[in-house]
Amino acid sequence: MSHTTTPELIPTGEATAILPAANRRGKPITVIGTEAIRDTFGDVCLQQALNARSAPGVSDLVLNPDAHCGYGAPVGCVMVSPSHVYPGPVGVDIKCSMSLLQLDLPEEAIRDRSVRRALIQAIEARTPTGIGKGQRHTSQGRHISDALGRQVAVEGASADVCRQLGIPVAWAERCEDASHRGHDGTTDSLAARLDRLMASDRMSRLGRKFVQLGSYGGGNHFGECEVVRVGESARAQGAAEAFGLRDGHVAFLSHCGSRGFGFQLARNQFAALQDRFEAWSIPFPGQDKELVYAPLGTPEADAYIDDMSMGGNFATVNHLLINALVLEAFQEVIPGVEGGLVYFISHNIARREVVDNRMQWVHRKGATRAFPAGHFALKDTPFHATGHPILLPGNPQAGSAIMVAEPGAEKTCYSVNHGAGRALGRRAAIRSLDQGEVDRGLEERDILTNCRFYPRDEAPAAYKDFSEVLRSVEAAELATTVARLEARFVIKDADKSNGGAA
Repeated sequence: MSHTTTPELIPTGEATAILPAANRRGKPITVIGTEAIRDTFGDVCLQQALNARSAPGVSDLVLNPDAHCGYGAPVGCVMVSPSHVYPGPVGVDIKCSMSLLQLDLPEEAIRDRSVRRALIQAIEARTPTGIGKGQRHTSQGRHISDALGRQVAVEGASADVCRQLGIPVAWAERCEDASHRGHDGTTDSLAARLDRLMASDRMSRLGRKFVQLGSYGGGNHFGECEVVRVGESARAQGAAEAFGLRDGHVAFLSHCGSRGFGFQLARNQFAALQDRFEAWSIPFPGQDKELVYAPLGTPEADAYIDDMSMGGNFATVNHLLINALVLEAFQEVIPGVEGGLVYFISHNIARREVVDNRMQWVHRKGATRAFPAGHFALKDTPFHATGHPILLPGNPQAGSAIMVAEPGAEKTCYSVNHGAGRALGRRAAIRSLDQGEVDRGLEERDILTNCRFYPRDEAPAAYKDFSEVLRSVEAAELATTVARLEARFVIKDADKSNGGAA
């Protein structure tokens, strides 16, 4: 990655700034964050943003308050292009996402620690954690046949796929995108692409990842039992009612993506495009191999769009299945409980959207879509009158948030952050944080976990100040808080050897 002089942010408001593009050519980078948040970005993160902004075909770039170093482009950025697709600003965990299940269970029902411990065990019997883990590692999960796995990759959350997996069909209406199609707008292109990949020597093991449907994986992925606290304002109350939130009741928040299936597709794409760049002597933007790209209409772009779409379909069904299994687990421990999906929304995906009055590819890497009330893309959804739910994880101690977009989100290409964002790298967190303090911090707040020792690289202190992140979003007039979520227990992979995806 190339380095020049120290990038300089120019404040434009309490929680907004600009970063002039390299050589002052083109629109400046839009930066969201209070002064305290802007101080967390660091020169390498800002240089990554400059490299991405100056890459071919890029028309706009946004840095959100959770921004930190990533592959090619920073995690926490939005990158827009009318002419190119970029794998880096989607990342290796294609369509890493958040989902929220609302239960009709009052918080008193899980006050007893033994009830929460039983719930943890019931969920773990259905939804495994850990790299490489899948439904074969569960006693009460789902059987995923090769034929069903292929159907998931091609169709996403179709009615037939949902019925086969025991997922309520209506939940697909609560997804940002229930399914993705191929580069030509069909599922046939996805089926043909999958056949070619699985017949190749390089990707012959891809089908083995189908069994990971309904699993969390490792790193920063988690399942978290919450208590919902709806805000007191009329705006918050109205949005909460439209979203189906229940104040003082239990909900379940999930964070995961396309697992090994999406990872293998993404890594293959990086390798293939990097090979093309080197064979054709094309310079890497900013001398960064992770900023490879493909011009729209080329076979390389078509292949990337198809692979990203299949990874996105896998991630969608993975979340919906997890939520169905979590609901079953609650029903086993507390018979009669009912629940419904509030929303499923991604933060590692590229989508075609209208930006500056033209259709462009909006790459969100660790960034969340934020369409406000009345946005034309929400027509015929349950959220046209309010804006859709924005699910933002913080950390177990600080809690998480549900927000709704404001018209001001237009200045960030209708995007906000995807969470708190890392303040410490994984190795730095493991070196500097005390295991006893990490575990005591959760115990003092009566937050149970499935981990004997909570991973230090995932400890709350490894992340930015979530309150300041939310203040940045609201001060920049991007979104308003509808509800806060208070953690009651957390399910994570405690294997310290695992890394994470955004």
